[in-house]
Amino acid sequence: MAGLSREERISNLSRRLTQEMETAVQELLKRNRLPHALLSGLSAASLGALKEGAGLESMLNDSTLSGFEAIVKLVGRPPLLIDNDRVVMQPLPDLPVGTDGLILHTEKWIPSVGRIEFRNHRMEWAGTGWVVEHVGKGTLVVTNRHVAQLVATRKPDGSGVLGRAPSGARYGVAIDFREEVNSKPGDSSRTAELTKVKYLAEDAAADVALLLIETAGFDLPTPMKLIDDKDSLAKGDLVAVIGYPAYDSRNNASAQANYFRELYDIKRFAPGLILQPAQSGQLLTYDCTTLGGCSGSPVVRLTDGKVAGLHFQGSYLEANTAVPALTLSKLIKGELPITAQVLGSGDEAKDGKHDAATFEGRQGFDRRFLQPANPAPGPTTPWPGLPEALAATLAKPGDSPTEPGELRYTHFGVKYSEKWRLPLITAVNIDGERAVRIKRGTDRWFSDGRIAAGIQLGEANFKDAEIDRGHMVRREDPNWGSAEEAEQANFDTFHYVNAIAQHSTLNRGKKLWQGLENYILDSSRTHGFKACVFTGPILRDPESEEVELEIDGATVPVEFWKLVVTLSEDDKALRATAYVLSQGQLLRSLLEKRSRRETLEGFQLGEYRTFQVAISDLAEATGYDFQHYVAFDPLNGIKPVQEAIANGEPVFVPLGELEQIVL
Repeated sequence: MAGLSREERISNLSRRLTQEMETAVQELLKRNRLPHALLSGLSAASLGALKEGAGLESMLNDSTLSGFEAIVKLVGRPPLLIDNDRVVMQPLPDLPVGTDGLILHTEKWIPSVGRIEFRNHRMEWAGTGWVVEHVGKGTLVVTNRHVAQLVATRKPDGSGVLGRAPSGARYGVAIDFREEVNSKPGDSSRTAELTKVKYLAEDAAADVALLLIETAGFDLPTPMKLIDDKDSLAKGDLVAVIGYPAYDSRNNASAQANYFRELYDIKRFAPGLILQPAQSGQLLTYDCTTLGGCSGSPVVRLTDGKVAGLHFQGSYLEANTAVPALTLSKLIKGELPITAQVLGSGDEAKDGKHDAATFEGRQGFDRRFLQPANPAPGPTTPWPGLPEALAATLAKPGDSPTEPGELRYTHFGVKYSEKWRLPLITAVNIDGERAVRIKRGTDRWFSDGRIAAGIQLGEANFKDAEIDRGHMVRREDPNWGSAEEAEQANFDTFHYVNAIAQHSTLNRGKKLWQGLENYILDSSRTHGFKACVFTGPILRDPESEEVELEIDGATVPVEFWKLVVTLSEDDKALRATAYVLSQGQLLRSLLEKRSRRETLEGFQLGEYRTFQVAISDLAEATGYDFQHYVAFDPLNGIKPVQEAIANGEPVFVPLGELEQIVL
């Protein structure tokens, strides 16, 4: 796109980020009142940085620059109000004579455009959508991927599934074809539910999502017509964006106020001119006035009312940009490959199988890994012992490992339960000094031929869109050594015996859990130290009234533990810390065992959190034998902990941030 360079744009925007603006944004953030236009335009990393107190400069990155602002011309491109499906005209001195008449001729398509609204979400609405086709008994609505992604995730077949709020309630999506300047508050007479996500583009693909209206209590509007490949769009052609511009704190306040008369979140008709037709793979650009909230709007050619493209981003004082109509047409017809595997997409390919010979030479977990290089023998890190009942369920690998039940891989091992069909415990050696970064490609999962295929999970156990394949040994942790070693280790992590079915409701709690895992790995890389990490699920006592959740034949544990072992600074002793990802059941069980019932009243269950726990308490709660590591727990040296242990109280530290970890 012609215009300023990336560096020039960042420099210009940086000069406009005043201290006053920064103070205002931080205040809105504290009250959870950031404008949805800003929230939807920020990357997760940028939003996280802001919450941690970073300055507004943290927003100026490649992921947010493209949609930072979208007022192209400060005069001559007024976003016209719409009242009862009619454009409220005002002078258009910058546009050709006769534009008024063309606008009136295009009004018939206004009812086909609506506002994309959410249920059970922190944002009331997030963008624009429009009717593009009637399909069978339903009606297809098109919007942007980045709008739909706020409530939906992509499945491997290219469709999407609606997620759940932190409360557990499923998100809902609707389209309101009114919301005009004089609309009555609460009027839902022309609001229809969008019940299915038919297509949700990959991040590397065109910014498109297709949603379906299955039923409505009113006659749905006429589908808008797309420009076909025989039509020619030329520079200077008259077009308009029909959408819902929202107040956007990223824009110049006076320019916004002048153009929008302090009226936001309502349907507008913004005329302008084509700057660059979509030719030779280029995107369509134009100078209509838009703001956040216009994402997903149709760009309509005024001469015939046909849609030239799908608006998705803008660059301040430069141009707005759309996905060309031809691309939309192909997507709707299913002519584009919606299941394309893109490096880093995270989509899964078909399962595979590896016979026993594949793993010849694999050493597995090394219990002597932390011993220093000097001749003197150092501490070892043996596998924690399994409870007798669980040990009896271990699958017996055909290659007869020295460690009972260990499936040996490159730099890690897995002990897998034949009964539960999941790893009871995993152990991995991490060498930060020799770490190798390997990009994630297409995920393909494999069964391990050293144990019976019938006791391993597969694709059929992960049909539910809310169930994830959760790595117990993280993909990146064993990736060290030579390039060949690291590639092999990365490859080895994608075996089903290393996976546990995890429910999407874990996502909130896993945020800090994954932060902990990243902290371990990043710290080892930064400081060049070694670590041994043990991980496992927390399974319910068979005698308890609670039973394990099972979905599609796979056990879905609701709590997990982790033990991290490193060397002390003098390399002579171990240092071990324990953590749990829990809704609170484990900790409540400990309190009940120790008859601390008076402490249970204020104990909240239901929200997943990450806790650092005393290793001795983890042993009691899980039945695993961690005796080798109890003496090396730094929690033991803290006076309040000593007092709690003396009083028979369990020790756990709720982690709100990684800095709270006791090392």
